[in-house]
Amino acid sequence: MSEVGIRAVNGLTARWARTVAADDGTVFSAAGVWPLLAFLADGAGGRARAELAEALGVPADVAATAARQLLAEMASVPGLDAALGLWAQQRLRLRDDWRAGLPAGTQGTFGDDLITAQERLDAWAAERTGGVVERMPLKLTRDAQVVLASALSLRTTWRQPFTEVPLRPEHGPWQGRTLLGLFRRSVRPDRVGVAATPDGHVTSLTVPGDNGIDIHLVLGEEGMTPGQVIAAGVGLVERTLPVTEGGRLPLGHVGPGLRVEQRPSATPEPVALDVRTVAYEVRADHDLLADPALFGLPSTPYAHFPGISDTPLTIGAARQSAVAQFSAKGFRAGAVTAVSAPYGGAPQPTHTTTVLSLTYDRPFAFLTTTRSPRLLLTTGWVTNPAPFPPMGLS
Repeated sequence: MSEVGIRAVNGLTARWARTVAADDGTVFSAAGVWPLLAFLADGAGGRARAELAEALGVPADVAATAARQLLAEMASVPGLDAALGLWAQQRLRLRDDWRAGLPAGTQGTFGDDLITAQERLDAWAAERTGGVVERMPLKLTRDAQVVLASALSLRTTWRQPFTEVPLRPEHGPWQGRTLLGLFRRSVRPDRVGVAATPDGHVTSLTVPGDNGIDIHLVLGEEGMTPGQVIAAGVGLVERTLPVTEGGRLPLGHVGPGLRVEQRPSATPEPVALDVRTVAYEVRADHDLLADPALFGLPSTPYAHFPGISDTPLTIGAARQSAVAQFSAKGFRAGAVTAVSAPYGGAPQPTHTTTVLSLTYDRPFAFLTTTRSPRLLLTTGWVTNPAPFPPMGLS
């Protein structure tokens, strides 16, 4: 694959990891977002074009070519499927040069029957991910003029399967639970390694699949954030982070979750790698407009895409749904990313007008302090305000 494209996607992965909410587990795919941003950049103008190019890591005038190449190369990997879909409101006229830059066979239309159109979009998402992602991550609305979507699906079977065993952690957040553990022994200590990062040490295990797809399990020191551990994993995958492989590690506790010791053995194997992990399924939905600057998406309702259509368009919604499943036999994952573009307005003149408007119409915090010095006494979060009293009561 193109080194430029790989670096660009991995860079977006690392930046996204630093901001994504992961307290309840998460899964996301920068590779699913990047092609959409590239085709948007190809049709964008002005500041939006520059911001999308910065988020992509490639100039806007080569973004569409890079996206086509990335999609084609991903689709050529065994076990990895990649697809792009475009649906335009049947009365909307797209620019021929922008539409010609999309991969062949990706274009469709929708009319005023949004229920039927939504069913078709959901069926496309499920079909393109083998049912892992069951529906499109966004809903069609009356003002939608264009929907641009990508779908990724990957699957691999372990060359050496795991054995299912009960796993009962003795400490940490899973303490007291009996988990579906996975165990296997191999003679490849080079599959594991330890690396030092500015945020702490990490231990990484590579689990190879049977079709050229590897899964990397990265465990950080206690106290490291999800973003820090994922960023370290990106460095390990890109080999920009020095790592000490298992065969060169000394005896003792040598990394998070990893110990090297000598044990009696009934077999002549000089080195063995015993791995215990857990089976898991992670699902997550992401609103890309919650952090538009990360993806270079415009955050104003004005028209930003003169290269897509003469009709002024803006970004109305941008979302991703992703799923990952790790079992004793293999790994499956899918991600569907979609962007909808409704009408966009022209920028309005700027006036010097002072307006103060304050509305508490969603959960909010409260803090009580002494006036001087401002000593914090109580802090709270309001989620359940008192109800409006019935008529006749006060």
